[in-house]
Amino acid sequence: MPVNKLVTGILGLSLLFINGCQGSFSDVSDNTSSSYLIPEGVHSMQKAIFGAGCFWGVEAAFRQVKGVTATTVGYCGGDYEHPSYEEVCKGKTGHTETVLIEYDPAQVSYQELLRVFWDNHNPTTLNRQGPDIGFQYRSVIFYFNAEQQTAANESKRTLDESGKLAGPIVTTIEPAKTFWPAEEYHQRYLEKHGFAACHIQ
Repeated sequence: MPVNKLVTGILGLSLLFINGCQGSFSDVSDNTSSSYLIPEGVHSMQKAIFGAGCFWGVEAAFRQVKGVTATTVGYCGGDYEHPSYEEVCKGKTGHTETVLIEYDPAQVSYQELLRVFWDNHNPTTLNRQGPDIGFQYRSVIFYFNAEQQTAANESKRTLDESGKLAGPIVTTIEPAKTFWPAEEYHQRYLEKHGFAACHIQ
């Protein structure tokens, strides 16, 4: 079964849509996790970072991909240290909700991850995915090296020129900055709670 159909089926099981930043913050714990950038060549696994709206749904999509060995939702792109979910949602830090992906290049290529990224959100809406509006929900690819940068630019250009989308792609392609893991209760959120949230493409 194609990945995008599998993901659509999984996320489409529920009719409940939740705006991740409109709920109560009463259960938001302080984010004390250390930030990190992943050095190249540490081991055989590779890293990628994508932002495509509410990170709950984005993480769920990539976790269905064979060859993706680990995912972490978090915040990237801002300069503020130790951002919390509440601060990011209020637009105070310049961060974007993102997913850090660890993958085995022997099983899945970066190009295939790019395809999953494009297939599972609308890259033509500026700072918005479905009901989620704000800079923290922008479409962005953070690259770790020149190879990822080239692949991302080529992929974006090819899709933009294909005429398949209703408008021009607004996705930005930027060098990876410090990634701050989100609070633990956000990690694998949809698997824990059993319903679809945020946007569904």
